[in-house]
Amino acid sequence: MNTWNPQQPSGMPHHRYRDVFDRVEVPEIARRWPGNRIAQAPLWVPVDLRDGNQALAEPMDPDRKRRFFEMMVSVGYKEIEVGYPSASQTDFDFVRLLAESDLVPDDVTVVVFTPARRDLIDRTFDAIAGLERVVVHMYTATAPLWRDLVLRAGREELRERIRTAGEHVLRRADDRVRFEFSPEVFNLTEPDYALEICDMMTGLWQASPERPVILNLPATVEVATPNVYADQIEYMNDNLARRDGVILSVHPHNDRGTGVACAELAMLAGAQRVEGCLFGNGERTGNVDLITLALNLYAQGVDPMIDLSDIDAVRDTVVHCNRIGVHERHPYVGEYVHTAFSGTHQDAIKKGFERDSAQRWEVPYLPIDPEDIGRSYEAVIRVNSQSGKGGIAHVMRTEHQLDLPRGLQIDFARIVQRHTDSSGTEIDSATLWELFTTAYCGGSVGLKEWAVDQGDRLTATLEIDGELVTHTETADGAVSALVRMLEAHGRRVEIVNLVQQSMGAGSSARAATYVEYRTPSGTAWAAGIDDSVVASSLSAVLNAV
Repeated sequence: MNTWNPQQPSGMPHHRYRDVFDRVEVPEIARRWPGNRIAQAPLWVPVDLRDGNQALAEPMDPDRKRRFFEMMVSVGYKEIEVGYPSASQTDFDFVRLLAESDLVPDDVTVVVFTPARRDLIDRTFDAIAGLERVVVHMYTATAPLWRDLVLRAGREELRERIRTAGEHVLRRADDRVRFEFSPEVFNLTEPDYALEICDMMTGLWQASPERPVILNLPATVEVATPNVYADQIEYMNDNLARRDGVILSVHPHNDRGTGVACAELAMLAGAQRVEGCLFGNGERTGNVDLITLALNLYAQGVDPMIDLSDIDAVRDTVVHCNRIGVHERHPYVGEYVHTAFSGTHQDAIKKGFERDSAQRWEVPYLPIDPEDIGRSYEAVIRVNSQSGKGGIAHVMRTEHQLDLPRGLQIDFARIVQRHTDSSGTEIDSATLWELFTTAYCGGSVGLKEWAVDQGDRLTATLEIDGELVTHTETADGAVSALVRMLEAHGRRVEIVNLVQQSMGAGSSARAATYVEYRTPSGTAWAAGIDDSVVASSLSAVLNAV
């Protein structure tokens, strides 16, 4: 009996489903893609205004479409699918707005989407009249289930439908127009049939290096592990006719949650262009996330060719236009993605920050510098019951300019742990400060006035048990003089360690002093903060008392 896997059958009707290999023959290939590396960004083509928009419960109005389009232009997208003009008047009107205005820069090409139907193709060409640069993207589903159930056409009949529609596109087009074809549900289409249809279209549209045709091969419904999609793309890459006149494009969906992996492996296999949505909006579980793909390349030292230096502004526009939020753990952009709560993670990040990484970013647990995409370090380390001394010390340094000695870090972490265990919630920097000052900056003896003269002579007015006492002592430094003064008034304190620190820089800098002192059970800590180094040291000693 196997004991390594104690799981029991679920009772769920898994027998109703078939492996992808039972539905489509995945071709045998040399499989070079596993040894390839991605050295440059593909052509990114956001389809938020078409594919993403049709997946919204409340499709975008013209104002939201325009705001989304302008944002995509501003960050550097050069080819943008802007609508499905034969599907709705809103889409038609938006394409007309682009054609009749100066919203489309000279280096940006818009893409419009149309089924392979003559009347809808005509409507599409009516919409793009006047646009200087446009891609007409024609699609037809080609997978067996779609052929049999939806289109009710065999392979030969469907091929003829596609050819006829492609001829009509060609008749309507002029030099402003480039062509794109998608065999929808490519990943469930027989490879030989997909190749046959694609070769027919590139021949019909006279694909050449000077005027390439885009062949877009979508994983319309993600049904297999990403390596299967990569094999399918490499097969097409190796066998397409007129390959030098083809821009090989992919359009992965995310039904299995591996859309990003599908796109990356497809790029290894020869894809030059990727369609998707910003942050992954789209039908069902969405289209592949173009932002994650771009920043994955960035984290490997590859220029993404898109400016994401203010990722929160991009996110805010997408959320406003889609009226769908972005999850707190969404890669790169989520609220918590640069945040560590765990003590061991926090300690490693703190040590990474302390090391000079100006030339090369190497900080544990942070694949990129949050500042590169407009994020501050404020939220990198946050404190809850899982946090340790390193994370707490990091927050105290970055938020309050206190660089706590290691012994004080350990002591303060215990206090914070008791608080978070009791509350069960995250603790903010203001509460950390309150805990710190309560524990280390409160004393029973007050310092009213003080002066140091002749080097080591301290004159101080102290408030002890409600009475003011003025005393003068000479010793090896003001701290030693104050210790003697206190002992003379029955307040003995033995200082075993004293650390001084400047808080900030320039004329506004303050001083912090940390003292470790002897107690009957060991040692404890106190702190003093003041505008003067000497005053902060005296305050720390009094707080120890």
